[in-house]
Amino acid sequence: MRKTVLLGVTGSIAAFKAVEIARELVRRGITVNVAMTDAATRFVTPLTFEALVGGRVATGLFGGERGPIPHISLADSCDAMLIAPASADALAKLAHGLSDDIVSCTALACAAPLVVAPAMHHNMWKNQATLCNVETLKSRGVVLVGPQTGDLASGGHGSGRMSDQSDIVGTVLAVLGRSGDLHGRKVVVTAGGTQEALDPVRCITNRSSGKMGYALAEAARDRGADVLLVSAPVALGKPACVDVVDVVSAADMLEATREAIKTADVLIMAAAVADYRPAEPAQDKIKKDDRTEMVVTLERTVDILGSLDGSYVRVGFAAESSNLERNARAKLADKRLDLIVGNDITASDSGFGSETNRVVFIDREGGIERLPVLSKRDVADRILDRVVALLT
Repeated sequence: MRKTVLLGVTGSIAAFKAVEIARELVRRGITVNVAMTDAATRFVTPLTFEALVGGRVATGLFGGERGPIPHISLADSCDAMLIAPASADALAKLAHGLSDDIVSCTALACAAPLVVAPAMHHNMWKNQATLCNVETLKSRGVVLVGPQTGDLASGGHGSGRMSDQSDIVGTVLAVLGRSGDLHGRKVVVTAGGTQEALDPVRCITNRSSGKMGYALAEAARDRGADVLLVSAPVALGKPACVDVVDVVSAADMLEATREAIKTADVLIMAAAVADYRPAEPAQDKIKKDDRTEMVVTLERTVDILGSLDGSYVRVGFAAESSNLERNARAKLADKRLDLIVGNDITASDSGFGSETNRVVFIDREGGIERLPVLSKRDVADRILDRVVALLT
């Protein structure tokens, strides 16, 4: 069912960032209603939001498209309320139950979860009054995102900068997913390509981007799961509301995953783990000399999935360049998996680093399902549909 988020915008220079937040929520298939204080309209016009969300913006307490009592109709129609940016004044009103504008009044009337993203000058953020207000809001179950430390609109540098859009949107999605079909489940996901040291500078690795694993972690989070992501080095931002354990080598990933699955309901092994590593990595940087070649002896790494046992759902991946289904079936049996996801890495729409995947599912009963080209997030949700069925 389509979710609705009420975005409250208050008087801060960071109000312009709320435009992108609204846009990203709409991209995620969420209906967004917007309420703005009078001060917020000095920074961004209501028309900007109206063009993006396709509806009128509430700016006053009386009348308008939302009916004679807009703060009640807005509060009753949302699954979560987000206030971003939340000024120091807004935090004070929320903490003390003041309600003299459309945003604070709607927040007081709203029974849905409340997410707040503060933004202000660092002196205002560090003021004892603000800190006390924040603690009061936390004690009531309000979810706070940030603020961060960075360059401020005043020209200074310090805490009080509104969190990044991805963190705010991710937190809202996590809050919306609290009642999802993976609520109360712990899901462990591995991602990225491990690196095996040749010397302190060089390593042997693979072309995995980690995008599939990160999409799985976000999708599981959005369905209510407690997610732990074991990540090899990637060029991706950490997902909001997901615990991340950074690893480098296959041995590191084995140790972290073995610890994580002790309390897990699901393990999804999306990482591209090195099968071999240098047997004797050099302690110092290998220097270029007159040799025209260098011989490196490789040894097998530990088979992570094959060495882990437990009563949890086990999902693996098979990235193949030939004989996809035959190789995937062999891996399914060898590693005692409940489900394997195979993809042809030679295909332009399914290779490493692509934004899409064309995959095949093979389950432990031998059933097979071939999917069309989908975004990695859509593939992640299809995988989790299978996981939910296995859990139930």
